[in-house]
Amino acid sequence: MHVDDVPPIRTEVTRFPTLPPLTFAASHDEEPALHLRRYEEADAPVVRRLHDEGLRELGVHAGDGPWDDDLGAVRANYNDRHGEFLVGTVDGDVVAMGALRRVTDTVGEIKRMRVEANHRRRGFARAVLDRLEARARELGYRTLRLDTTIVQVSAQRLYTTGGYRETGRTRDRAGHETLRFEKRIA
Repeated sequence: MHVDDVPPIRTEVTRFPTLPPLTFAASHDEEPALHLRRYEEADAPVVRRLHDEGLRELGVHAGDGPWDDDLGAVRANYNDRHGEFLVGTVDGDVVAMGALRRVTDTVGEIKRMRVEANHRRRGFARAVLDRLEARARELGYRTLRLDTTIVQVSAQRLYTTGGYRETGRTRDRAGHETLRFEKRIA
């Protein structure tokens, strides 16, 4: 099933609609499929681990601080605020994640994009990003923004090949050079 074949989330039914299950087949038949679903509270420990490990691996983890408080209350910070937080599972294990956060009525921000190291280069990050973009359109966003550090070359490639353009550079709290990107989606 392709990302575009997934029916839209029906936000008019309940306050916390159920994300339709999405299966993304990897490029090789022998590789396991990625299943995308909405974040559940039971995912909290593995989401935090995936986040921390991904940043440590690149040497850009700023340590514990208020900049990561959103991970302590994912539903309140994303799903309850006109956003989305997705996890991707393979054989029941969370191996990928990504989030969409409201900036304004027409602008959303992509956050927390991570794929476990041994599951990279299979198209999983693209599947998460494509589903978040589809959700952003459903929510009425016209522009998406995101940022990534200069050392996250694979992330930069994901975003630029997905139509994002660099809009500026800055430094994060730990002093790492950060690139800002933007994409018009409507």
